[in-house]
Amino acid sequence: MKRYILKASACLSLLLLAACSGSDKEKNQTSEETKPLVKTERVESREVIQQGVYTATVEPDLINNISSSTPNRIKEIYVDEGMQVAKGQKLVVLDDVNTTSYEIQVENARANLENVKLNYDRAVELLKIGGGTQQNVDQMQLQLTNAQNTLSNAERALRNIRENTVLTSPISGVVTARNYDPGDMTGALPILTVARVQPVKIVINVSESELSHVKKGMPAVVTFDTYGNEEFNGTVTMVSPTVDPSSRTFGAEITVQNPGDRILPGMFGRVTLNLGTAEHVVVPDLAVVKQPGSGNHYVYVYKDGHVNYNKVELGQRLGNAYELLSGVNDGDEVVIAGQARLADGVEVTK
Repeated sequence: MKRYILKASACLSLLLLAACSGSDKEKNQTSEETKPLVKTERVESREVIQQGVYTATVEPDLINNISSSTPNRIKEIYVDEGMQVAKGQKLVVLDDVNTTSYEIQVENARANLENVKLNYDRAVELLKIGGGTQQNVDQMQLQLTNAQNTLSNAERALRNIRENTVLTSPISGVVTARNYDPGDMTGALPILTVARVQPVKIVINVSESELSHVKKGMPAVVTFDTYGNEEFNGTVTMVSPTVDPSSRTFGAEITVQNPGDRILPGMFGRVTLNLGTAEHVVVPDLAVVKQPGSGNHYVYVYKDGHVNYNKVELGQRLGNAYELLSGVNDGDEVVIAGQARLADGVEVTK
């Protein structure tokens, strides 16, 4: 009987030991199964072309406001907004009611000059034969000079009034504004505005960190929403020597040739400048996680069986990868799959 009890006890111990061993094994297996499974990729830094992309509105190369120097009534306007005009083309005719009075002033001044000149010539002849005095000649000389000046002023006034009766375009371009109609009196606004659009210009704002890379004469590539991905070549023609205190940026002017006048003032343009190269870490786009509800981006970095949640600053998108300005080091191993179950410091398997 005693032997039977000892044998039963031994069997029970073996059963308990086997059960405990199985439980530990199952626990370890369960623990391994609960670790998130991830896929990683080692990243490295490389030379990346630095492109500056800027947005701005197209402006005319030159603007001329067509107006009269004196108030006058408009008789005719031969062009309308959006029409192309040539240099010297007649645009506006104003009332010439004042022209006659200026012509009369010129005729009177010319007649007076002729009369004074005759008197001066007589005084000179009399002086030669001893019948006059030098003082009389000097007085007539002064009158002659005054009469010549009076005629010049009258002719200048007549030319001015004529120029302000028929208004022509000083440049070739497009009419961008028309502020009056025939019958209106001219006022503070110009009658017409003519803009030269051969070429056009775009003024962009360059940050202080980029200023050293932007030089006069460097090429630029410009695209417009109207023309999709079609590229237009431009050139940096001016870089402002002073900073805008409100935005802390410098103005840079891009001149763009305008074949066929396809680029119009007011169009929205994107300017791309090549600002050299820089060595930055490049990661697959699958590694970048955007934090919901914010503009922050993160990358999980794997090390020694754990992952760290690193905030990163994105640079350019390079196909299916991103340039990183900060947050990940050269040679780091980043998670590219399995991020859904991850958190900072979590133990993972791969």
